[in-house]
This record gives sequence, C-alpha cells and structure tokens, in this order.
Amino acid sequence: MRVGNGLVKLVGLCLLAGVLVAGMLFPTVGALGVVSNRASDTVDATSADLVTTDPPLMSVVEDKNGKPIAYLYQQYRVNTPSDQISDVMKAAIVAIEDRRFYQHDGVDWQGTFRALLSNQVNGSVSQGASTITQQYVKNYQVLVAGRDDKSAQEQAQAQTVARKLKEARVALQLEKKLSKDEILTRYLNLVTFLGRVDGIGTASQVFFNTTPKNLTLSQAALLAGVVNNPVSFDPWQHPAAAKKRRDTVIDAMVTTGKITTDNAEAAKKADLGVGPEPQLPGSGCVGTAPEVGFYCDYVLGYLQEAGFNSDQLQTGGYVIKTNLDPDISKIAKAAAEKNVPKTANGIANTFVIIKPGSQSHDIAALVANRDLGVDSAQGQTLTNLPADVSDNFGAGSIYKIFTTAAAMEKGQVGLNTGIPNPKTFCFFPPIRYPETKCHTVANDDATNPDPITLHEALAISPNTSFTNVEIGATMPSVLDMASRLGMRNTMKTNQAGGKPDPNGANELTTQPQSQSMQNNLSFTLGVTPLSPLELANVGATLASGGVWCEPNPIAAVTDHTGKAVPLNTPPCEQVVNKAVADTIVNGLKDDTISGTSVAAARNAHWTRPMAGKTGTTETSRSVGFLGILPNWSASSMVFADGSTPEPICGTLPVHSSPNCAGANGAFGGTVAAPTWFNAFTQIVGNSPVLPLPNADPAYMDKKDHGPAIPYVVGKNVGDATNALKGAGYNIVQTADFNSIAPKGTVVGQTPIGSAPHSQSITLYVSTGFVPQAPGATSPAPTTGGTPGG
Repeated sequence: MRVGNGLVKLVGLCLLAGVLVAGMLFPTVGALGVVSNRASDTVDATSADLVTTDPPLMSVVEDKNGKPIAYLYQQYRVNTPSDQISDVMKAAIVAIEDRRFYQHDGVDWQGTFRALLSNQVNGSVSQGASTITQQYVKNYQVLVAGRDDKSAQEQAQAQTVARKLKEARVALQLEKKLSKDEILTRYLNLVTFLGRVDGIGTASQVFFNTTPKNLTLSQAALLAGVVNNPVSFDPWQHPAAAKKRRDTVIDAMVTTGKITTDNAEAAKKADLGVGPEPQLPGSGCVGTAPEVGFYCDYVLGYLQEAGFNSDQLQTGGYVIKTNLDPDISKIAKAAAEKNVPKTANGIANTFVIIKPGSQSHDIAALVANRDLGVDSAQGQTLTNLPADVSDNFGAGSIYKIFTTAAAMEKGQVGLNTGIPNPKTFCFFPPIRYPETKCHTVANDDATNPDPITLHEALAISPNTSFTNVEIGATMPSVLDMASRLGMRNTMKTNQAGGKPDPNGANELTTQPQSQSMQNNLSFTLGVTPLSPLELANVGATLASGGVWCEPNPIAAVTDHTGKAVPLNTPPCEQVVNKAVADTIVNGLKDDTISGTSVAAARNAHWTRPMAGKTGTTETSRSVGFLGILPNWSASSMVFADGSTPEPICGTLPVHSSPNCAGANGAFGGTVAAPTWFNAFTQIVGNSPVLPLPNADPAYMDKKDHGPAIPYVVGKNVGDATNALKGAGYNIVQTADFNSIAPKGTVVGQTPIGSAPHSQSITLYVSTGFVPQAPGATSPAPTTGGTPGG
C-alpha cells in the first residue's frame, strides 16, 4: 500500500513539474496558444503595473511650520528610498525570507521543486518557497491591485498551482525590469508589519520611534520576523513568540554571513525594545486638535474642489502644507470658548482670521467654540460652522458695508455726504405692485442725528439712513457688491442657507440670495444666511486695496517624491478700485472710538487704529463683529445653532432665551466683539502699530467718478463681452479656468468698477470641468496585510 501511494505521488509530482515547465514556456500553438497569449498579456500588464504604480501612501496635513496636524490614509504607509533603509534591515529580511535572493532570477528553482515534492508528499500546495520577488507580486495584488476587490484579494492568496504559476511568471519579468535593490526596497515599502502598519517607514516609527536608516540589529531582526505573520508575531500581544522569531532571524543572519556569532548573541540578549502598544492616529480630521478640526475639514473640501478625489488624498502620499498658524489658532480657539463655552446650549461662536494680500488671502485660523466631531453633548458637530453658510440668521448691520461700497462707487455718497436718517420710515421696495405695502424700518437709538454723514453712520449704524442709501445704489448693485467683495458662495445659497431647490415652496428656497433679494430692502440690514469665513474675507478684500482672492488654506502640496503639485485655484481679482477700498476702511475707523464696539475695545484696553463694523439681527439670533487691521481681517459671529433657535441674551454669561429679543437681546458690540479683542490683544502684542489707509479725497463727497466696468460674472462669455463693449470697454481678454460652472460661463473678472474706457479687462471663462489632480487613483477600501510565503 505504501509503495502504491509513493508511486502515485511520484507520478503526481512528475505531472506537476511538467505543468510548471509548460506554464513557464507558454507554448503558442493551436487552442492552447490562444489561452497562453491571453495569460501572457495578463502577466505583462501585471508586471508593468508593478513597475509604474505606487502602493497606497499616507498623506499628511501640516501647519504653516511643517508640523503634522492630520493624516489621511487607507493603509498607514510612507515611501522610504533605498538609501534611507539600513543595510542591516535589508540583510535581515533577505536572511529570513529569501537567502538566495541575490542568486536567483525571481524564482528559486531549487526551492520551488523542493516545495513541490514536499507538497505532493503532504497532499497540499501550502508550502511556499516563494522568493521576495514573488512575495512582492502577491502582496501587490492584495494591497494595491485588489484593494477594492475582495474576490481579487482571495485569488491573489489562493493556494493553487495556477496562482503560483502566474506569480512566478510575473516575478521573472519583474527581475528583468528592476534591479535587486529596487525590488527589495519596494517590498519593504509594501508589506504589512502590524495591523494597519504597512511599509518599513511607518513600522520603524510605530515599533521603535525611529527611522529605517537608524534601525539596530535587534530592531531590524524583529521587524523582519513579523512580516511572516503580523498577528502571531505581534510583540505587544505575543512577546515570547516575537522574541523567538526575532532570534531566529538573527541566527539566519549568522548563516548568511552578515553578522558574527558574537554580534548575534549580543543582539539576542537585548529586550524587544518596543514602547507602549501604539495607537495609530485616525485618518481624517475628526479627532484632531480642537483648534485645527474645522481648518482641516475645509482643507479637504478645498482640495476636492481643486480636482483631488477622496481616495487620491488617502493614497497619494501627499504633503499638504497649510497656512494654519498654530499659535494664532490656539489663541482664537481659546477666545471663542471663553466668550461662549463649548457646550453652551444652542449658541455657536465662530472666529475666522485671514491675512490680506494682493496675491493671496491666507487663512490663519478657522475655529469655533464647538469642536469638529460627532458627540453633540461634548459640544461637537460635523457642520463646518466657521466655513460653511452656517449662520442662518444673518450678519446684521455688517452688510451695510456692501451698500456703502455700491453707492460710493457710483458717486452717490462720500464719507461727508449727509443722508436722511429719520427715526422710523416706511419704505417701498424698488418694484411695486398695486397690492405692495411699505415696510417700516426703525433705528435703535432715538438720538441719531437726521441727517447724518456716511462717516457717522458707519460708526453708529442707523437703519433708515442705510436703507435710503441702498435705494439710491439700487438692489442689483448692492447684491453684486456683496459677491464681488467676497460673499460668493453665500450669495449662491437660498434663504435657508442651502442649495436652491427647484421644487421648493417659493422663491426664498428656489432662488439664490442674489436673485431672491432683488426686491427686498432688508438686505442691507443683514437678514440672510452667510458664511463667517467669507465675511472675514470681505475685510481682507478691503484691506488688500480692493483685491479679492479666494480664502486660501494651502501653502503648498507636494507628492511623495517631493514634486510640487499645482492647484486649480481662481486668480485674484481687482473687484473695487483701491480708492474705494481704502476710503471704506478709513470710514470704519470710528467704530471702536465712538461707535457700537467702543465698550468692547475699552474693556480690552485697545488703542490701535482699526476698522470695525458690528452687526445685530432684529431677533438677536445672530450678532457679529468684523475687525480689520492693515495686516489682518477677522470675523466673530455668535448665533443660534440649536434645533430650536432662540434669541441670544445680552447679559453674561452668553446664553439664549425666548425672552431675550429686543432691548434685552445681544448686540454685536457687546457679545461678538469681545472674542475679537480678546484674541487680537494677544496676537498683535507689542508689534509695531500700523496705520490705516487714508481716505481718498475723491470719495469724501458725492461726485461723478466717470465710467464703471459692469460686473458680468455669471453671464455667458458672449453676453458678457457684449455688455462690456456696450459700456464702452472694448479691450476684453479671456482666459480659461477649470470650473464645474457651465462651459462658457464667466466665473471671474478683473478689474471691476470705476475705470477709463481704455482699461483692459480679463474674463475668466469656465471650461465646464475640473480635471483630476495628478496622481489620481480609483476608489478603494482599506485591506489587511498578507504574510510572506
């Protein structure tokens, strides 16, 4: 019986060897040739992918100083070049996994036939004899090619002759395309060492808080040993097994002649050397430091709009350096929480700080009293309160800036212009129907002078005077000015703060604010939803001499090779001329001296020149303060954010109540401004005092400023060009800009406003799509590692 079984197994071995040889040769005749050619094509494609496609690499988000603030990954891996991996690490992995690595051509024939014999005798095909090159092929199939396909992962690990055959063919090809050192380096960067810890770079850090370059002999041996089975040889869960495996690796290194016996004995006496069981950082922005969560979330959305997809960010190995200032962000976060506690019931305090500039408006801080997270009981939310159109109740009188700019640009008012300012007045909307009734507007302070100069009005913020100015400027001009100066996403939302809904009940939900407010004079009173970030950017536009730039969270993006990755971001635009911007900033300088924020400034011992504007909504569900320095702009918004919004009270501590509207309600100067002054007394410290720009004499009084360039953003490029030429501006240039706006739509314009007819105008025209950023990959879920063999 034994002789019979031996003969059967011997015949089976011969047949198997024949299949292997035939498979390696892949004859190309007859029907077998067709099958063979298809298989060969698959092998060629696989080997090509192995050469050209990187494994999933972890991306890191950094602050402006280069310190990591968040990680994005599916597999916790970084790429480590060969010269940054120690020779002892390479020697250890070769000794234990493939000691004939430098002698074979990708397949160790001696080991393969020995394994075939053993497998036939034992009745299985589980014993490996796989070379490092073959292991690299298999791990690649699981961790890279098959990471979004469970079936492919199972096939890549199936203990079948067919899988081994393909693996061997690919390994042979790979060794013709890559050097031994390249294969070894790629292998070490690919394989799993522990749970989600993939690659030698992260393994060195997680196990020993070191780098691959600085691994010791005992450390390298431990890492080489766990590759075979990251679960069984986990040094935290199975320290005895891990030590035994490490010592086996050390002995193997003696056998290969890489170390001496004395070196081996000394290394085996060393402890495992691992620290406390590691807690890997989460992937994404939830769980990051409280002062960076919303900033991080905004960065991800910003990059996705610029052409990155989520999978790409989690696998591309990017270094995303942001403009987040860690010191300023901590100060801002503390100020917001001091003003409104994190767990305050139904009240949010957002605080956004932007650095103005003619080339970029860098975001230094983007915080709220809330944290980014899922536990509402702990004051967390997944809504990006400071960046999104999250304040559904308005900015109050801060919006009078838009009315001022529109009227000043038209020459209808200057800072010295007297404006009618009755205590109350009933205003009719611009478009009247027979049934149209007037709407009564009242001032809060009965002592307001009538008439009042625009300069005085900007400080004490009477309602009737600005409604008069709004009528003269016209609603289309005021609404356009809001978009021009920075409220671009805000003006595209409906009056519920969301995307216009074609199936909505009325124009308040079906239309964007830029349309639904065309006949509503309450716009200048700041009654519509807004983004606190965009409001801060309005101040940055004015402080930049009328140059709008998109709020910018990104300093630079580089790929895993260190190559800069260009971003699809809109160019800056001159949206009002410098004279208008400077005059408005100068006109806002009295808010802290004789205006609505004087008490907050005095309490903070603030003496520096600055521009400021407070805002208070009629129902006290939202109050705000926009503060502008020559080198900073920041908005502080305090608003109801609970499921049952209530008015905010004007007494400390900040709280809400159904009885706090009207005289008892909060004001921007008393509730929102303290956050600003608390933070900026620390931010500016003893730095030099910078003066505000001077008001331009041409804008001190009502005056005709000559022709003005029409605002044509949102129009078809043909209609926009005709509108400009119809206004006397014949020098029109166009530049393509990648945008999801319909192709041919003008999405940007520079300059805008008062200018001679000889002024050249550039229109940025949508291509209709945003191309995927370099290095994009197809979506794929996280997968586990694969042991060697």
